Amino acid sequence: MADLLDDEHLEAGTQPDLRVMLDAQRQTCPVARTPDGAVTLLAHADVRAAALDPETFSSAVSAHRALPNSLDGEEHRAYRRLIDAYLTEAEVAAQEPQCRAHAAAIVAALPRGATVRTVLDIGTPFAVRVQSTWLGWPSEIEQELVDWVADNREATRSGERARMAEVAERFDAIISRLLDARRDGSLDDVTARLMNDRVDGRPLEHAEIVSILRNWTAGDLASLAACVGVIVHHLATDVALQSHLRQLVADGRVGDFEDAVEEILRIDDPFVSNRRVATRDVVVGKELIAAGSRVVLNWTAANRDPDAFAEPDAFNPADHAGNNLVFGVGPHVCPGRALTLMELRVIIWELLARTSRITMSHERGPVRELPPVSGWAKVPIVLDPA
Repeated sequence: MADLLDDEHLEAGTQPDLRVMLDAQRQTCPVARTPDGAVTLLAHADVRAAALDPETFSSAVSAHRALPNSLDGEEHRAYRRLIDAYLTEAEVAAQEPQCRAHAAAIVAALPRGATVRTVLDIGTPFAVRVQSTWLGWPSEIEQELVDWVADNREATRSGERARMAEVAERFDAIISRLLDARRDGSLDDVTARLMNDRVDGRPLEHAEIVSILRNWTAGDLASLAACVGVIVHHLATDVALQSHLRQLVADGRVGDFEDAVEEILRIDDPFVSNRRVATRDVVVGKELIAAGSRVVLNWTAANRDPDAFAEPDAFNPADHAGNNLVFGVGPHVCPGRALTLMELRVIIWELLARTSRITMSHERGPVRELPPVSGWAKVPIVLDPA
């Protein structure tokens, strides 16, 4: 199969925008049914209510035990307590220096006045390097992880279960190899710390450690790169917003900068959806959802609902923050929100601080991801020197 990202197959302006499709669907049918019986919730109020009602909308939807995503109730809370300890304010702050060092090196190496591929040249290497450093993984596996991110993106886009399973197995093999290197106790890092951690008073099993590390990294590598693409595209096509963020950098307003990042991601949310299963018959938007039905919470559609955001495409972090669902809501709200926002702040901050202007390339145009993936596959930009 040809690479779906080849210019032959993806050209600027030819790909559908998933946001437009979802906006139209939400307006006409906010509770949508697919031929295979699944139900997708698109309205902000419905998505939020379902996420806050885990007793009715269970997360036990995976054929495999995924920690903590596929758990409910007290079992979920036990694993979240373990995981949250690695993502406290202090733990996140401790990672900022290494994130900044990686960001500075990546941005400094980018050409000025020539086309730069945002996702491939900035987002992907940054995601791989900061995650690997955080977990204590060797730099030698960087290319292996970069290749995996690309393969995982294509497998997800294809929707083929066998293909996605093969890619997942490859990632599990990488993790198992890294765990084996730590069994003699010679390494002291976050991965080794997790191997010695306990839940409910007992040591974690090998499969549980693999599952947690898969949750921390498998999706996050591609997601972080996708977020960089979304944010940079937004800044390169909105001169006023880019100027605003440059002023936040000049003024050192870290909190406002992270609020801006989260608002940009609301407008073009690359974290499309999560799955649930109905535990009982329930009515949503006058639609009966039968017990046992698979339910999809569509964050991208919810984050653009005019009933929650009067002007969905308007940049207004102060007014929109309370309804922003980029990182979810409820017991399964993303535990890595603070870490992700810090990482994104650091790379975008460095990009703005080390340039005078970011514009779209005239050589080629941006290309959106193919549904059901959201965000941008290609964001070619030009950086002007500071």
